[in-house]
Amino acid sequence: MKQVILSWALMMLGLAASAQRPQKPNIIYIYADDLGYGETGPYGQTKIKTPNLDRMAREGMTFTQHYTGTPVCAPARCMLMTGKHGGHAYIRGNYEMGGFTDESEGGQMPLPEGTFTLPKMLKLAGYATGITGKWGLGMAGTTGNPLLQGFDYFYGYADQKQAHNYYPTHLWENDHWDKLNNPAFLVHQRLDQARATEKDFERFSGTDYAPAKMTEKALRFIDQHKGGPFFLYMPYTIPHVALQAPKQYVDQYIGKFPDEKPYYGESGYSPCRYPLSTYAAMITFLDEQVGIVMKKVRELGLDKNTIILFSSDNGPTFNGGVDPVFFNSNGGLRGLKMDVFEGGIREPFIARWPGKIKPGSKNDFISAQFDMMATFAEIAGAKTNQTDGISLLPTLTGNEKMQKQREYLYFEYPEKGGQLAIRYGDWKGVKTELRKNPDNRWMIFNLKDDPSETQDVAAQHPDLIEKFDQIVKKEHQKAHINEWEFLDNKMKLLK
Repeated sequence: MKQVILSWALMMLGLAASAQRPQKPNIIYIYADDLGYGETGPYGQTKIKTPNLDRMAREGMTFTQHYTGTPVCAPARCMLMTGKHGGHAYIRGNYEMGGFTDESEGGQMPLPEGTFTLPKMLKLAGYATGITGKWGLGMAGTTGNPLLQGFDYFYGYADQKQAHNYYPTHLWENDHWDKLNNPAFLVHQRLDQARATEKDFERFSGTDYAPAKMTEKALRFIDQHKGGPFFLYMPYTIPHVALQAPKQYVDQYIGKFPDEKPYYGESGYSPCRYPLSTYAAMITFLDEQVGIVMKKVRELGLDKNTIILFSSDNGPTFNGGVDPVFFNSNGGLRGLKMDVFEGGIREPFIARWPGKIKPGSKNDFISAQFDMMATFAEIAGAKTNQTDGISLLPTLTGNEKMQKQREYLYFEYPEKGGQLAIRYGDWKGVKTELRKNPDNRWMIFNLKDDPSETQDVAAQHPDLIEKFDQIVKKEHQKAHINEWEFLDNKMKLLK
């Protein structure tokens, strides 16, 4: 009898200890696509309404010097998911393996088997892992299948080319199609300006708007895993072209931009009757999804145990009817998508965690998306694996004295002529067109005095030129395909 009582007492002590043990925090990371530094209210946007991101900033922390790993889609996602910068990442450029039709869907170069990814890391720490949005790192039937790279659940676009259309015939749910109520059409078409009618523009639409489906599946995932802990990665395709949005959102802006003219598809992607209004509508729609997610978390009583983060993969685009000058999309910075100047790589970054992150705070700590692996590892009590990043948790929670410092950020991008950038304190070094001329010199800017990178002061700083050369020598690893190797000959000269 005494033994039974003792066993019962030990069991009750165990249950009490378990009840007192704090639940690991949930992590929701919302990732926009081609959203510029200046395209939301917290970063100075005045023409586009983003009330939910405004509220998220009021209730959380806004970073002013946060960077993507590289200025284009697939490699930025690879660097986020693997914690590697551009000189170490397996995927360094867009490498498309299929076409635009359903029959030719092939995805991009897949992550290889055995890659240590952020979701794999969190699964080892006891997290349920889900992704709703654009993956772009390999399809079902390849080693890059998100279900083989650490995710328990996937819903969205597996292929970046399919993601050019917001009204596709299907999205992927795990490793099979989820058919949508949309007609099949080629998104890249051009209309005859002299003959185009309203009906011609309406052809590039449908019933099921893909981002709305993504939100629907995300809310279901949160419901299913509210007992936690969970990691939900939400890489929306907004506001990447094509310009497509539900009518009720476009109608909010029609008439607000008096000089608005139709876009007929002359620089790629689908024609659009109201390109300025539609672009603004897409960002407002994205903002609304952020609000829906925050509301869901609050209604489930998970608010204080959930960190929600928002960022974008690279700077704003330059084609498909988008007008980045009109919206001041890069916030006055130099460059756009595919540039390693600030406008191509500096990103919005807002983090909200009630009770942990100080409301309404702004932070100028220099950080990058490949810091997320180390940050989430510290939040989750997980172990990382040779990440290039550092944990930002001390900065997020106001413990700046405990924040690990770094000497520099390194950027390497093989496309658009081959480019390099190094952020070194207030200094920024940039090299472009290295494929054509491997001996191109460094441009050097003082970002504290010249955030728009207009004054090249390289001639006054030979010490920095030498320093940057040594950083490249240290950080560059040869790419695994020749198409991405643009520094090999130069590296031999530096050795």
